[in-house]
Amino acid sequence: MPIDILSSLFTNVWAIFLIVLFFGGSIFVHELGHFLVARRRGVKVTRFSIGFGPKMFSWVGKDGVDYRISWLPLGGYVALPQLADMPVVEGKRDPATEKLPPISYASRMLVFVAGAVFNLLFAFLLATIIWLVGQPTTSDQATTRIGYVVAELENADGERVPSPARQAGLQIGDTIREIDGSRVDDWQDLLQTLVTSAGRTDQGRRYNVFTIERDGALLDLTIYPQLATDERIRQVGIIAAYELIVHEVEPDSDGGRLGLLPGDRILALDDTGVLNIQTYADHLSAHRQREIAVHLEREGVPLTLTLPARPDAAQPADLGLRLTTDSKLVYPTPFKQFSDHVGMTFRTLGSLINPQSDIGISKLSGPVGIIRVFHLAAQADIRLVLWFTILVNINLAIFNLLPIPVLDGGHMLFATIGKLRGRALPTNFVMTAQSVFMMLLLSMIIYVSFFDVRRIIRDNAAPAAVEEPASESPAEE
Repeated sequence: MPIDILSSLFTNVWAIFLIVLFFGGSIFVHELGHFLVARRRGVKVTRFSIGFGPKMFSWVGKDGVDYRISWLPLGGYVALPQLADMPVVEGKRDPATEKLPPISYASRMLVFVAGAVFNLLFAFLLATIIWLVGQPTTSDQATTRIGYVVAELENADGERVPSPARQAGLQIGDTIREIDGSRVDDWQDLLQTLVTSAGRTDQGRRYNVFTIERDGALLDLTIYPQLATDERIRQVGIIAAYELIVHEVEPDSDGGRLGLLPGDRILALDDTGVLNIQTYADHLSAHRQREIAVHLEREGVPLTLTLPARPDAAQPADLGLRLTTDSKLVYPTPFKQFSDHVGMTFRTLGSLINPQSDIGISKLSGPVGIIRVFHLAAQADIRLVLWFTILVNINLAIFNLLPIPVLDGGHMLFATIGKLRGRALPTNFVMTAQSVFMMLLLSMIIYVSFFDVRRIIRDNAAPAAVEEPASESPAEE
């Protein structure tokens, strides 16, 4: 068997293992919280299931609990008939549960909140590991400095329109400090803040206020973003800044004849600073009729090489180089990681309920999308798997505490209403509400999973449908 096939097989097996360990583990940790606190408070547990629907396999423990793995990997549940008898999820209702003694309000609240607490504890443990071993990042991910401003972008209707960033006066080298008054710390934070924003003028036109730093001064610029890509999200036409570092030089290439070596840092072409691959490609293409001064740094020493005119070059932006950028490890504290993930989660939730936002349920990811991200992260670096698992657990904790029937927050809401009114809500009302919202929840999961599958098909088809660009692109080392 060829080595590349063996390597691909091992990579996929490793990715599947990490998905089961961390995605399945996140669900297990949540249900374990309910289970342990319920047992501690003397609440009867009849079943512990990872997944919904028919069982894949099961066993009955010495404690009389039915432990099982079920076929639908959409979550899990702990059957607690004294607290929440849910036949729509757990199966046929046992008449014997009606004879069980009632459980205090305090015990109910502790058991229901325990799942979210265990997810947060698990996330904190993983965040501590990231703090100790480091989180990989690259220059373009770690910055909010603009490396390129496009002249035009294609909107969601397929029309070429002027770049909102260029129209607003954004320039290469500007550092974005805030968007609509919210501080942005890195490029991912910047994009997520932009996408989930909801600013509109009185006429309904989308807008954002970018606070930028230019030459040591802070400026506020109003930008009118366009909806772009198949996802119809806000874009303004900027690309992050990063260093261009020579990773490899092809033999007998223009770059090799020029004298470029692996490790060289390309600083500027003539008087144009290079902060992005596109600036590099644009300058080489625009000035191929004349000599170009290539300013670089080699082992800390400035150096200038002269690239001769190449009027007949078929691909003027291609010097036969493989370019990369700096990568490093950062060590964010667990509290910084929690703050970032919680902020991201609440921004997303806020945009979902804001009628002025461009974010709808179709933009979310269900189990299919989550598993896909786990798979991609597992192929790249296990520390990225840890980072994403932290986000998943914080999302699980917050989502489950929402006051929606079937979720833990819904059970807490019903228990609180019963406490305030002096008697529990009617059983039929509770069961009907749970059944309705369970169907709605499953429908939402199917709905977002449809878009997850469509994204996977689209992304897999894209490399085959798009020709390779003529210029080099930085390798994601």
